[in-house]
Amino acid sequence: MTPEVTVAIDPHVHSEGSYDGHEPVELLLEQASDIGLDGIVVTDHDTIAESLRAAELAPQYGLVGIPGVEVSTAAGHLLAIGVEERPEPHRPLDETVEWIRDAGGTAVVPHPFQRTRHGVRKGHITDCDAIEVYNAWIFTGYRNRRARKFAAHWDYPGVAASDAHSAKYIGRAYTELTIEGVGSKADLDSNRVVDAIGNGDAEVHGRRQPLTRSVQHYALGAGRKVGHGVAASLSSFARF
Repeated sequence: MTPEVTVAIDPHVHSEGSYDGHEPVELLLEQASDIGLDGIVVTDHDTIAESLRAAELAPQYGLVGIPGVEVSTAAGHLLAIGVEERPEPHRPLDETVEWIRDAGGTAVVPHPFQRTRHGVRKGHITDCDAIEVYNAWIFTGYRNRRARKFAAHWDYPGVAASDAHSAKYIGRAYTELTIEGVGSKADLDSNRVVDAIGNGDAEVHGRRQPLTRSVQHYALGAGRKVGHGVAASLSSFARF
């Protein structure tokens, strides 16, 4: 019988390295370990420094270390999971997907169709490795259902993620992966996890963030342009 392990990963988390994140990666890793996750991917906006640090520190918390970044493409946001360099922002979506693959990563479209959060429109998704079919920051369940239906129709693997911007919301949504050929979690490496995300052998789990937090996040995202620096109006918003 082929050995296998099942791991729970939250593949979309923000640290203080992101313009809209609030807490150091040490706190995020500690929270992930405390609630029983096997790993998180810190995906800050257009910057990867803190994610690389989180991936290096992860084994100290009993977690698999997986770097990543949420890059702004010409069509909207894209998660580059498993890469050690940031893709060049503002490039075409398909070109960025290919860059991520060439770098050994997996390209995941987060919160699709949500223009206020710079999600990629349906007509622009012609190639990727997976779709985020459950995002815990969704204002209502409609967008998640639409994403799930789109992924099923076009045979894209689905993932779930918290999109947490503070530690207490980590794990509100997560992706459960079954990885064959691995005898124990101690033998697991990040490459096997990254490959499994795109292979489609996953279960998604989640619950939405509190409504008040979703409203704040919606307002913050609606006030920004894709890939631009922190807007001056950010100071008028309370941190989550």
